[in-house]
Amino acid sequence: MSKKKKKRKKKYRVFWFFARVQILLLLIIAIALGVYYFGGYAQKVSELQADAKRLVSQSSESTFRSVQTSIVYDANGQQISTLKGEKDVYYLEYDQIPAYATAAMVSIEDKKFYRHNGIDVKAIIRAAKAMIENGEVTQGGSTITQQLARNVFLNQDVKWERKVEEMFIAVDLEKIYSKDKIMEFYMNNIYFGNGYYGIQAASIGYFNTEVKNLSLSQIAFLCAIPNNPSLYDPIQHSDNTIKRRDRILDNMLEDGKISQKTHDEAVAETITLNRPQKTKNDYVETYTYNCAVRAIMAQEGFQFQTEFSNEEERQNYEANYKIAYEDCQKSLYTKGYRIYTSIDLTMQQQLQDAVDSNLAEFTEQTDDGVYTLQGAAVCIDNHTGYVKAIVGGRNQNLAGYTLNRGYQSFRQPGSAIKPLIVYTPALERQYTPDTIVSDAKIEDGPSNAGGSYEGDITLRRAVEKSKNTVAWNLLQELTPKVGLSYLKEMNFSKLDAKDENLTSALGGLTNGVSPIEMTAAYATLENEGKYREPTCIVKITDADGVTLYENQMEEKQVYKVNASRMMTDMLVSVMQEGTGKGLALDNMPCAGKTGTTNDNKDGWFAGYTSYYTTCVWVGYDMPKELPGLSGASYPGAIWKTFMEQIHQGLAPVNFNPYIDENKQNLNNQEYLDGVQEEEGEEDTP
Repeated sequence: MSKKKKKRKKKYRVFWFFARVQILLLLIIAIALGVYYFGGYAQKVSELQADAKRLVSQSSESTFRSVQTSIVYDANGQQISTLKGEKDVYYLEYDQIPAYATAAMVSIEDKKFYRHNGIDVKAIIRAAKAMIENGEVTQGGSTITQQLARNVFLNQDVKWERKVEEMFIAVDLEKIYSKDKIMEFYMNNIYFGNGYYGIQAASIGYFNTEVKNLSLSQIAFLCAIPNNPSLYDPIQHSDNTIKRRDRILDNMLEDGKISQKTHDEAVAETITLNRPQKTKNDYVETYTYNCAVRAIMAQEGFQFQTEFSNEEERQNYEANYKIAYEDCQKSLYTKGYRIYTSIDLTMQQQLQDAVDSNLAEFTEQTDDGVYTLQGAAVCIDNHTGYVKAIVGGRNQNLAGYTLNRGYQSFRQPGSAIKPLIVYTPALERQYTPDTIVSDAKIEDGPSNAGGSYEGDITLRRAVEKSKNTVAWNLLQELTPKVGLSYLKEMNFSKLDAKDENLTSALGGLTNGVSPIEMTAAYATLENEGKYREPTCIVKITDADGVTLYENQMEEKQVYKVNASRMMTDMLVSVMQEGTGKGLALDNMPCAGKTGTTNDNKDGWFAGYTSYYTTCVWVGYDMPKELPGLSGASYPGAIWKTFMEQIHQGLAPVNFNPYIDENKQNLNNQEYLDGVQEEEGEEDTP
């Protein structure tokens, strides 16, 4: 074949190769257009565009200044607190915003800000590529105008619909407002963490001075926060904030906004926060805000999780949780919610007083003025499942001090865990309070308190005297995995794979438990094995009274009914003849369990009546021995003091009896129905 023919053939092959590629691309485009139009996307996009036009056309400069106050109410409708962002108070006109601040934001967030029409096409293509690869929107592509659109008009949802509407809003904003106005709106509306909206509020909140008085380094430090207020939180993660500050300064140098000398001086400057003194949120406020945020997260579809197949899954969840929590937390300061809670302020004060009075003799303080010996307690209404009171520590009214040990601290539970992980599960497996078990020394096993052993005893006696040997043997029989599965069912949040060992029978958990978790678990025993997620949020409405969230208080059967009744009956014996003797209420049937960890570092008492369940923890924040501390000492005294008060005037109510093997104590058809239902259940939880 001649060279000429070979050349023509080669050109022919190349032509048809590109022709096929073009045909394939056309087919792909045709299919995409078909999906777009016939799959309903065209209509959806059209609706999003129309909604964007409506939002922007109805906006005015006041839209970007306004903020609504959220109000929190107690169970009786009395106002507990208000939450209000201060962007309307600290709003700055464009010429009042330091030039360094706007330059910093442009350099780090949107270099093309003054050239684009609201969107950056190349950045969007990068974000779209990432979305295709990851199945969701995983990276920015958002201009400053898009961020403004999202912060003022939308939410932080990662669905494609939000991203599309965000772009439509951004383009329309740029048609109405000047670049300077958009920058002004942006600098006054972005979130700087810790409740601060706008750069002026952030300046006052972190440095106790107006932004006009800040250095370049301090301004860049503030401008580092909005990209990820959790990751760059100046209080919790100042090292991260400093690193991003330096990156901003590098960008400003590259963009010609500052000189090398100015850059170097700013990088070398030490940042010292100077936060103004402010009254701390009390224990009711910190807990109600946390519950409210989680309620809003649930309403917006966030899936809460406490179990993970691997560490990577856990880390991904925690990262997504932070983003969602932060987004919903911001809305508390701007959306004008009406938050109705189950908190009873009278009971709250009684519980606080019980903690304070019973620990009053311990006056040692840290360098920050915090009492070293602390206590925490939670009370749940057994009729509703709602939290009525929560105390996160001794009352000191320290400025800026907000640690709420009631739900934020996790400690070893000691023997208080036994009914949850060992005894009630055993009662589901042919054990009864009268079953004979062996209390004998175990080689390479635990010792009993006091080092005494009684030989063959009833299970009731083992519970009354909190026998470590019996709990150890029973969990060995059940297996730690089975025992822990009950805690998982009740959403204990800090369980670890290393907890699957026999020391868990005695409360030897890697990360510990919180008072709120223990209270909800004991309330489950009183509620005949049905678990209810603890919260104080009953309902959330908007400012006009439209219900946005209403708690249905769903129940989940964790323990069998009869097993729970038998456990309650044995815990009544603990109060009469066991480690809780002397703590029983005067005129009200009650059940309870003590818990003490090694070297008397943690003391617990968890107990309930038919009306209320209360759990108390006492110990040092930095664990150390407290001679004389046991579940029955200070925790028990706090429990009895409080429970006596809140039960005054209430009629005594006995617990429902369990049904023994011979079907004795069968009082009515309800109990018969209950046991028939149980007999059809499997042994595993």
